[in-house]
Order: sequence, then structure tokens, then C-alpha cells
Amino acid sequence: MAKQPEEKTATSKEKMLRGSAWMTAGSMFSRILGALYVIPWMMWFGHERGQANALFAIGYNIYSIFLIISTAGIPGAVAKQVSHYNAMNEYKTGRKLFRSGLYLMAIMGVVSAVALYILAPWISTGDKDAVPVIRSLAWPLLVIPVMSLFRGFFQGYQDMAPSAVSQFIEQVARVVYMLAATYWIMQVIHGNYVTAVAHSTFAAFVGAVASLLVLAWYYLRKRKQWDVLAENSATELDISTRDMLMEMVRQAIPFIILDAGITIFQLVDQYTFFNMIDDFVVGTRATFNGLYALFAFNANKLIMIIVSLAASMAITSIPLLSEAYTKRDFHDVRDQVDNTIELFFFIMIPSAIGMAAVAKPLYTIFYGYDFTGTMVLEFSSYTSIVLGLFTVLAAMLQGLYQNRLAIAYFVVGLVVKVAIQYPMIYLFKVFGPLMATAIGFMVASYLMMNTMNNMFHLKVAEIVKFFSETLLFALVMYAVCIGLQQGLYLFLNPASRVQSMLVIVVVAVIGAALYGYLVLKSRLGDQLLGSRIAGLRRRLRIK
Repeated sequence: MAKQPEEKTATSKEKMLRGSAWMTAGSMFSRILGALYVIPWMMWFGHERGQANALFAIGYNIYSIFLIISTAGIPGAVAKQVSHYNAMNEYKTGRKLFRSGLYLMAIMGVVSAVALYILAPWISTGDKDAVPVIRSLAWPLLVIPVMSLFRGFFQGYQDMAPSAVSQFIEQVARVVYMLAATYWIMQVIHGNYVTAVAHSTFAAFVGAVASLLVLAWYYLRKRKQWDVLAENSATELDISTRDMLMEMVRQAIPFIILDAGITIFQLVDQYTFFNMIDDFVVGTRATFNGLYALFAFNANKLIMIIVSLAASMAITSIPLLSEAYTKRDFHDVRDQVDNTIELFFFIMIPSAIGMAAVAKPLYTIFYGYDFTGTMVLEFSSYTSIVLGLFTVLAAMLQGLYQNRLAIAYFVVGLVVKVAIQYPMIYLFKVFGPLMATAIGFMVASYLMMNTMNNMFHLKVAEIVKFFSETLLFALVMYAVCIGLQQGLYLFLNPASRVQSMLVIVVVAVIGAALYGYLVLKSRLGDQLLGSRIAGLRRRLRIK
């Protein structure tokens, strides 16, 4: 009996690693593809690329809020509740919840799409060019809520593959349409850049339809397996559809707020930056659009690749924690929280610091050589660690049914962000919004971490030791990468996209190999990955 908790922990850890691997792969591939399209996309806009960037960012920030409202946090809530019912052997109840949710999501999609279309002129920040862009984003709202519910249902069964595959297919379809439409409008018929941006944002609808078709195929494929589980359910719960939907909505509200956390912070920037920067910098609206695009679109597009790693872990952790909490297995809960935080540090810190190390060639490849843009990307890379930590901690608190606390801590962080936004812009100009965002999320993350430690007595000493070693290895990697990069630039042109690609390849390969060697040599990853990493060390003959 004494070994039972260890077996459960090992099983939970394997589920966490497998689920994170699927979600990370899907998210990384889709994010990388979503960033790579920027290279030809911006080239085709020519001298209007700065305005196109700003217009795209304005449209997507508003759309993101409507998207989260339209899905109403239901996918995360469904994953949490389905996992909860499955842990009680109430598979039939989980299926009933899914069917009821489909109707609700279809209605929410229609209402949100109509609202966004009608309200576009009032929420366009006074830019008439933003109206058609915002309206083009009403169409995907018709599909994405239902699509997201399917993903949440699969995740409730801790099956992350359908979500990962559909996410990748969604991005492929989106990018293909976006690039084809932009090339036709800007290069073939020499049309207006606003029309091209509107088609680029409409591409989200094309991607959503493709994703939904993939998820429907997976659902039909697994339906018989789920039918068997439903037939053998305990069926001791008798919950009406109305009560089930009300509970789902109650669980969903925190997901609405917290899933929108990063976007809400970005909206603060969108609605304050232009007026505040005007107090300290002399320039036109076009000048400020260019500065805004540096952090809100250019850098943000790239750092969200690594923030998506944290989102993948967050998605995986919710149903696992919910299951353990339902079973009142607090030993398992504590170990899962410890493992998730350490896994976050293990992946996120070297990824963020690695991106900071190659910020110069990376920015050049995507947007052309720009000193200020490079500095903004490097600083944004560091802030991505805080954004990712908030994402993971907020998800874990929700999985542990601490919704009110998670929201309260987010609100505290948001108040801090708003309070220091003006002085940060005064002190750091274009870096000010990023600084305010980082500080706000650090405050919220500290409060969340402290609460979980008080609840479950985390192994803080082990976590701090793991963090310190990870950071040390990442900084060694950073120093080597910077030195190597500077050496290469003695012979290569930093303004050349092709030569910057060569720098990226050489520096990234050597940096990754160095970090991997340090991790294997020190046995840092053994406690997370166990026999897998030990076997890799033997094959590479690292003692």
C-alpha cells in the first residue's frame, strides 16, 4: 500500500509528459508556421508593411477578446468537468455534457460573430481602415467555438493528439489562404493593402473549418470506444441538462478571464500607448504605429512561439489535476504541481534565453535589419518567461478549483500594469509597455505560487535548485551563442537575410547541443524524464 502513491505519481507524470509532448509539437509546428509566413507576407506589402502590421495587430487583439468570449471558456471547463466525471466512472454524464455544450457553443458563435461585425466601427480605435479587418474576423467566430469544444472534450479524456493535429492543419490551411490572397492582391492586381490585410485575417475562418473537419474525423473514429465506456458507467449521478450547463458556465467564467489574460494586457497597450507615447516622443500616427508594431506585432509574433510551450503544459495539466483533486489524492496533486513547474523551467528558460541570444539574426530574417526592433525582441524574449509562468500557474489553480483566487490575483496584476504603464513609458519609451506587463504578471505569478505552496506544501527547495541549475546552463549557452554570433558577424553581413539564416542555423545548433550536453552531464533532466534521458546519455556515451 505504501507504494501506491508513487505508482500514481509515475502514471500522472507519464500522462503529463505524453500530453505535453503532443500539445507542444502541435503548438510549436503551428506557431513556427504562423511566424514563417511573415517573411513573404511583409515583402509583398513593400513600403506599406509597417501599416499592414499595425492594422493586423489591432484587428487580432480585438478579435482575441471576442474569440475568448464566444468560446466562453467552455473548452477548458469541458476538459476539466469531463475529466472530473471520468474519474468518478460517470462517462455517460461527460458525453451528455459534451452534447449540451455543442448547442451552447453554436449559439455563442453566432451571437459573437454578429456583435463583432456590428460593433467594428466603434472598437476600431478611430482607424477606419481597421473596420473591414475586424469584420473579416467575424466569420471564424461562427466555427471556432464548436471546434474548441471538440478539443476540450478530447482533452478531458487526456487525449491530446486530436487537438495537436487539428491545430497544425488549421495553421496550414490558414497560411496557404493568407499567402495566396495577399500575393494576388498586392503583387498581381496591385490592390489596396487594407483589402489584403482583411483577407489575411479572414484566413482564420478557412483554418477553423479545416480544423473542425479533422476533429470530426477523430470523433467518429473514437466514438465506439467511448460508447463502451458510457455503457459501463456508474450512472449514479442524475443531473439535468439545465444544471449541467449552469455548472459548465460557472466553471467557464474563470477560463474566459484568465485565457484572455495576456490579450487583456495587450489591449491596455493598444488603448493607452498612442496617447502616452505622444507625451514623450514627437511624431505622427504613422510613426507611433511603427513603434507599436515593434512590440505588439513583430516581437509578439515570435515570442508567442515559446509562450505556446507554456500553454501546452497548461492545457495538459488541467484535466490531470482535476482528476487527482477529485480523488482527493493530494500527494499526487503536489507531485504534479512540482513536476509541471520544473518541466516549465526546463523547457521555457532555455527557449526564451536562446531566442534572446539570436534576436539580431532572427529579427532580420523576419522583418529586416533594425536595431530597435532587435532590442525589443530580445527584451520581449525575457518577458515571455513571465507570461508563460502566469499561463501555467493560472491553469493549475483552475484545475484545483481555486478559480476565484486565480481571478483575484490576475486582477491585482492588471491593476499594477495599469498603474505603472505611464511611468514605464516615460522611463523606457517603446520598452515601457513590456516592462509594465512583465511586472504585472510577476506580481500575479508570485501570489499564485505562494497560494499553491500554502495549500500543498510544495518542495520549494527542490524547485529553486532546479530553477537555478536550469538558469545557469541557459546563461552559459547564451554567452557562447553571443560570442559565436559576434565572431560570425566579422565575416557576414548582419543586414542580409540569407546570411542571417546561416548565423541562426550555426548558433542555434551549437547552443542547443551545448545546453543538451550540460543537462545530460549534470543529470538535471533525470528527475523529469527518468529512464528516457538516462538511455539517451548512454547512447551518447556521456558519463
